[in-house]
Amino acid sequence: MRFFRRKETRASVAQPDPATLAERFWCGWFEMLPEVAASLGDREPQRVENQLCALVADLHPDLHFSLERGQKAIYALVLSGQEDPRLRPYTDAWRAAAPPDDAIWEYHDSVPPVPDPTQVTVNLGAHRVPLADIRVVAQVDGDVVDVAVYHPEMAALDDAARDAMTYLPLDAALGERLAAQRLRRVETATTEPADTIGLLEFRTLVRDLDEAENVGGPD
Repeated sequence: MRFFRRKETRASVAQPDPATLAERFWCGWFEMLPEVAASLGDREPQRVENQLCALVADLHPDLHFSLERGQKAIYALVLSGQEDPRLRPYTDAWRAAAPPDDAIWEYHDSVPPVPDPTQVTVNLGAHRVPLADIRVVAQVDGDVVDVAVYHPEMAALDDAARDAMTYLPLDAALGERLAAQRLRRVETATTEPADTIGLLEFRTLVRDLDEAENVGGPD
């Protein structure tokens, strides 16, 4: 998974409302779609990176995007505000104006969970880190969960890689939105704690909590 964001700064100017910007995005997307499809077919997504960065930045300069393998379709376009509430009107408008998913493309307004995170191996410099070896301590407190994340390679990683390997498995298991809603305190464990569970069991625990809270919440 590789997220892109336009690097140059933009002057503060009055912007149209999110719905208008979303419509403009989708017009630009459909104009670019043949070139995007050709670049992906040639396994050269970098050919359209700059144009897509500009298109997304016109919706909002703080948004990120990625082109992924789809869960049901062949490809997925993922737009992420990284759960920043300032950006939610833009991602909501973008998703509301999106075309229906089809066999070729699906569209996500936050990073979706990986179907099976235990099949993923992350490359961090010289380290190959299988997520199947991630172990999690999960403590439920009301409607949120405190977690500590452990991997046998964790102690050998530098600070930046260790931070990535703390949060990336959680997003892979839960998806960006559910992780933001239900996880409270997240810690890194460099020695394996007691009573750990794997990512799939952890996902089931958090999804069951979320479902119970949604069913039992106020009308």
